[in-house]
Order: sequence, then C-alpha cells, then structure tokens
Amino acid sequence: MPATKATKPMATLDQTPLPYATWQASARTHFNKAQQWTMPYRSRRAAGKMHPSHDFVFIYFRFAPAVLEGWHPGLGVAFEAAEDIQGYNEKYYTREGHALCLDPGKLDVKARKRLQYSLDLCRSVQDKPAQFSCFGMHEWAMVYQGGPEGRARHEGKLPMRLSQAEIDTVVEARPTCCSHFDAFRFFTDSAKPFNKLHPTQDGRMTNEQPGCLHTNMDLYKWAAKAMPWVGSELLWDTFEYAIRCREIDMRASPYDCSSLGLEPIRIETEAGRAAYEQEQRALTAAGKPLRTRLIAALEALLEQPPA
Repeated sequence: MPATKATKPMATLDQTPLPYATWQASARTHFNKAQQWTMPYRSRRAAGKMHPSHDFVFIYFRFAPAVLEGWHPGLGVAFEAAEDIQGYNEKYYTREGHALCLDPGKLDVKARKRLQYSLDLCRSVQDKPAQFSCFGMHEWAMVYQGGPEGRARHEGKLPMRLSQAEIDTVVEARPTCCSHFDAFRFFTDSAKPFNKLHPTQDGRMTNEQPGCLHTNMDLYKWAAKAMPWVGSELLWDTFEYAIRCREIDMRASPYDCSSLGLEPIRIETEAGRAAYEQEQRALTAAGKPLRTRLIAALEALLEQPPA
C-alpha cells in the first residue's frame, strides 16, 4: 500500500538515493572522526580517570558515545540499502525499494512534544540580545567557601590556582549574573544570594540567552535529542562547539588547568575579564548559525503532519 501523506518520507520517490559506496564512505569517515573523542573517553571511564574538560560533554549530557559515532543523513535524504542494516531501524526509517529514508510520520506524540520544546527554546534564545557580563563566575560560585559539603567538584583531579580565601573574595566582590538553571543549581547555598537572577527549570524560556556558555553548550544536547532527524553533520558540529565552550569555561575557572594544556583566563583581573568577554563574543557568534541550522531542521520535521 502506498504511503499516505501523513507517513510519506520527506525524500520523494524520484529522488536519487545516495549510492551505497558513497554513504558508507561518509559513515566511516564520521565514525573514525567521532572515535578520536569517544575511545579516549571510554578508556578513561574504564580506568576511573576522567578528563575534567572534555569528558564533561559526555557526562553532563548523558548521551552514549554511540550516539555521536552513528551516521545519519538527516531528514529528506534517501540512501541505498539493499538489506536491513543495524542502526537504521523501522522506528525512524521507511524502506522504498532498495532505499531507506527517515519517515516523519513515525514521530510519536511524546517525541513531537519534546522536540517542540527544544524548538521553542532555541527560537527564544536566538531572538534575545546576548549578555556579556557574567565573566564565567558560575564556576567560582560552585566552589565558594569550599564547595558543597566542603568539597570542590574536581577535588583530587585539579588543584586550585588561587587560595580559598582569594576565591571567596572574588565571588563576594563581583555579583554574579548567571542565567542558566543547570549552572545556577550547582552554586553553593551561600553563593546563590550573590546572583542577580534566580533561574529555574520552568523559567528557561525567559532567562536563557545566547551569550551564555552553558546555553550554547546545550546546542549539542538539543541536537542529540533530535537524532536521527537532524543528521550527524549537525550533531558533530554542535559537539565540537560544546568542546570549545567547555574549554573556555574551564580556563576562566579558579582551577589550575595547566595539566590539561589549558591556559587560564584570569577573570579576577580587568585584563582577564576583557579576554573572557572577547572569547565569549566569538563563541556567541559561532553559535548563532548552529542554532539557526537546528531551528530549521526542527521546523522541517515538525511541520510534517502527525501520523
């Protein structure tokens, strides 16, 4: 029986599918590229020796490395597959002859609602002016007065580059303005009153803005949640971008990251704050086209009528 309008894949019958050899080469290239990050992470996890900067992207977002390694062309692209191939199951794909294609009619109500939230948040962030006055103080607020229960998050992994008294003085001298709930909730209780905002999970649409490093790192989260629909190229680009954001995050922190090859951005000084803002502005500019691509991909998916 021919597909109905509601279940018709975005790729049309007259579209020439990607030849098997072509997409297999792309899939291998993507897999090998991803494994340069996923294999070291797996090795460190097995040894119990995590990388405080790079592994954060895997641990914080909780997506299996296989999500990054798998190749998917995205909505509207058919590819030759004479036999069923692992990783391209009927939960997302429909077969037409010797070709497979993502079928938006298979998007269930729960997934549609979840992806609509991602789209709404990305649109909200994209339309706001960027704020550049936080200077990465969230990492300092997380270790204020010794951190939660007197323990810093990376205790035993990274030393501090300042004394606890110096860290506390910086936090007390510069009111923080963190707009991201998932960063703010890790502040110590005694540091939270210093923040100008009190962001909540329910207030993300109101508070999140495109100058925030954590909001920008979240582009990887929203892309991963939208897989395989948005495609592996966008997923990879948001992953690399999240790694860049996290490195700036750690460089501006009170931790001594020299063992990771990361030079400090000394935001406790005027020159350091200027350097941080310069990096923050560059990341914001780089994040805008990524968010635009993600918005376009989600719009293309969600404009399809539900099954």
